[in-house]
Amino acid sequence: MNTQLLNELATLTSEARNPDTLDIDLLTSEQILAKINNADREVPEAVRREIPQIARAVDAIAKAFKSGARLIYMGAGTSGRLGILDAVECPPTYGVEEDMVVALIAGGEEAVYRAQEGAEDSFTLAGEDLEKINLCKEDVVVGIAASGRTPYVIGGLRHAHAKGCTTVALSCNKTAAIAAEADIAILPEVGPEILTGSTRMKAGTAQKLVLNMLTTASMIRIGKSFYNLMVDVKATNEKLVSRTRRIVMEATGVELEEADRVLKSCEHNAKLAIMIILSGLDRNASEMALDQANGFLRKALQLAKKENKPARPSVAKERIRTPA
Repeated sequence: MNTQLLNELATLTSEARNPDTLDIDLLTSEQILAKINNADREVPEAVRREIPQIARAVDAIAKAFKSGARLIYMGAGTSGRLGILDAVECPPTYGVEEDMVVALIAGGEEAVYRAQEGAEDSFTLAGEDLEKINLCKEDVVVGIAASGRTPYVIGGLRHAHAKGCTTVALSCNKTAAIAAEADIAILPEVGPEILTGSTRMKAGTAQKLVLNMLTTASMIRIGKSFYNLMVDVKATNEKLVSRTRRIVMEATGVELEEADRVLKSCEHNAKLAIMIILSGLDRNASEMALDQANGFLRKALQLAKKENKPARPSVAKERIRTPA
C-alpha cells in the first residue's frame, strides 16, 4: 500500500470532503442540482484571485507567439483533455497553424477517449512526449494537474525547465507540488468538490476558465482581434462563412452584397477584407500594411491614414447592439 500517496492526498483541498454536501445522496434531483450550482459559484472568484499570475503567463505566451514559438499544454486525464479542448479550438478561431498551440496527454491519443490512468505515474513519459514534438527553449509549457502532484506533469515541467522554456503550473491546490517546478504558478483553489475527489467538477471548471483566458488574451495580444471582433476566424463551414460576413459588416458598415464581394476577392479573409474596405487600398497594399503592423488591424489602418490614403471610418464600435 502506498501510504505516502494516501498522506499526500489527505493534505489536498481538492481531495477534502465538502461539509455542504454530506446529505447529497438523500436529496431530490432539483436539490442536488442546486448544490452543484452553489458550489460552481465559487469558481470564478477563485480564478479572479489568480489574474496577476495568469497575466504573467499571457505575457510569456504572447512573447513566444511573436517569436514563432508555441504554447504547449501537458496533463493527464481530465486535465489533459481540457488542454486538448482549448488547443484544437485555436486554429479555426484565430486562423493560426495547428502546431501553434499543442496539447499532450499522458497515454497519448487513446487516453482522450478511454482513461489510461497508469500513464500519469511516469516521471519520464512527458519528457519523451515533449521531445517527439521537438521542444525548443522559446516554447511556453503549461503543466495542468488539479491535484498538483501528477508525476507526468512534474516530469514534463522539469524537462521543459532544463531545456530553458518558460514553464507554468496550473493546479487547484495552493500546496501543489508542480508549483515548485514552474516559473509561474496559477493556483485557483476552489475548495472541496460536491463529490469527494471528483475534480472534473469545480477544479475542471476552473482549469477551463484559466485555459480560455490564456489563449484568448494571448491571441488578442498578437493582433487576432479588431475591437472585440474575431477577424482571423477561418471560414471552414457554413456557420463560419456567415460569421465572417457578419464580422466584416459589423466592422465596416457595408451591406451583405459589398461584404461578400470583397470577401470573395480575398478568399474570405475577414481581416484583409476589413482593411481593404476601411483603408481604400487595394489588396496588395492592404496586405503590405497588415504585414508592417504585424497583423494588428488598427495599427495597419493608422499606417494607411498617416500615408494620407483615403480611409473610411470604422463603425465597429458604433454598431454594437444589445440582443433583443
